[in-house]
Amino acid sequence: MAENKQSTFHPKGDFFDLKGQKTNVKTEVVAGITTFFTMVYIIMVNPSMLSQTGMPWGAVFLATIIASVIGTLVMGLFANVPYAQAPGMGLNAFFVFTVCFGLNFKWQEALAMVFLCGLLNIVITVTKIRRMIIDAIPPMLQHAIGGGIGVFIAYIGIKKCGLLSFTSDPGQNIVLDSGTVVANSSIVPAIVHFNTPSVLLALFGIIFTVILIIRNVKGAILIGIMVTAVLGIPLGLTTMSNSVSFTDAVNQLPETFGAAFGNPGMQSLFSDPSKLPLVLMTIFAFSLSDMFDTIGTFIGTGRKAGIFTDNEQDNLSENRSFNSKMERALFADATATSIGAIIGTSNTTTYVESAAGIGAGGRTGLTSVVTAAMFIVSAFFAPLVSAIPDAAIAPSLIIVGIMMLSSFRDIQWENMEDAIPGFFAGIFMALCYSISYGIAAGFLFYCIIKVVKGKAKEIHPILWISTILFVLNFVILAKIS
Repeated sequence: MAENKQSTFHPKGDFFDLKGQKTNVKTEVVAGITTFFTMVYIIMVNPSMLSQTGMPWGAVFLATIIASVIGTLVMGLFANVPYAQAPGMGLNAFFVFTVCFGLNFKWQEALAMVFLCGLLNIVITVTKIRRMIIDAIPPMLQHAIGGGIGVFIAYIGIKKCGLLSFTSDPGQNIVLDSGTVVANSSIVPAIVHFNTPSVLLALFGIIFTVILIIRNVKGAILIGIMVTAVLGIPLGLTTMSNSVSFTDAVNQLPETFGAAFGNPGMQSLFSDPSKLPLVLMTIFAFSLSDMFDTIGTFIGTGRKAGIFTDNEQDNLSENRSFNSKMERALFADATATSIGAIIGTSNTTTYVESAAGIGAGGRTGLTSVVTAAMFIVSAFFAPLVSAIPDAAIAPSLIIVGIMMLSSFRDIQWENMEDAIPGFFAGIFMALCYSISYGIAAGFLFYCIIKVVKGKAKEIHPILWISTILFVLNFVILAKIS
């Protein structure tokens, strides 16, 4: 009974256990605001992405905010961890370009599949399958994933800063993120010339934030964002030119709310028996990517910050209820996807940008509650919130990425048995711009190396199953794309 009492997070009236986590209200508020500003782009980008399928822009805008608020509140109040949730980038692209455009499913049917994906994730969370997968990942790979998340976040920041240009060289056909096919060319990244206001502002933001960090200024990341954004006003970069009508969004919301269960939707999804295998494979592809994106985020940020402790993880196998932060966090993430699909958006997932708030000192669910509150405000002040340019936000992501690279030091890089899977789970994650694909590559090469070295018995059965599922997922995507 004593252990169960310790697992709750509101001793002596301190609902979030701020003292126990060695934090305070001011730090948590700053962390929550920091997380919000690093991921607020989603309220503008997600509607632009999903509206290409015919979904009403305003409805998706509001659905994105509602799903983010609910998912993040559940994460904060139920799990008491400083993670924010929102419709995931990559998953929304899969929704649009593969499921709707490539496979010719209607957007209502795609929402139905996202809803079922959420239910599947709830099942594997309640049965502790997701938890078992995390426990089965070797420490070396967990460190690689943690460092890889850092590289991934920093790369996102570098792209957002506009520090990279992409030039065309003769080569093979490629497909851009937008789905556009570019013939006879390949995209080669190169550093830009420092002659544009946005690049110069981003450089200022990076240098200014670095100075604050080195000087140990509290709230350095948030201060860096705010000061850089203010400096962007005279440069014409911090503007409110993209206005959004809240009233129009409210009027459009009924078009997507519950659309997953209508016809077209859930009622038409299974009406054609010949399409059943395709439907099931698509749901599986949604679920696998969603699940491992979340696992990678938790592993990459939670252990390093002490949010998910080794003690908690070691004792978890003896627990059958949701008494640990990790169990609660996984459940919160699983439910968010189905909730988002009901409202009218693609997979809602735990955002890797939460690392920015954690880097700013966030350790409890209060950080998430503050982020959720900011999302609520953004529904009414979208033009103001969206005015902050990428050049002001991106430096914070680069700094947080740098902070997370220390996880790589626990990998024995001189030992190729560690170095090869470590590279694919870490560096490859950023190169292919996907957390789940980086994890997949790390798993695959870990298994190959262990088998070749005659150490197959060291591979956990769950790791074998996960690797086989990843390979199957790649085969499915190759077939349906």
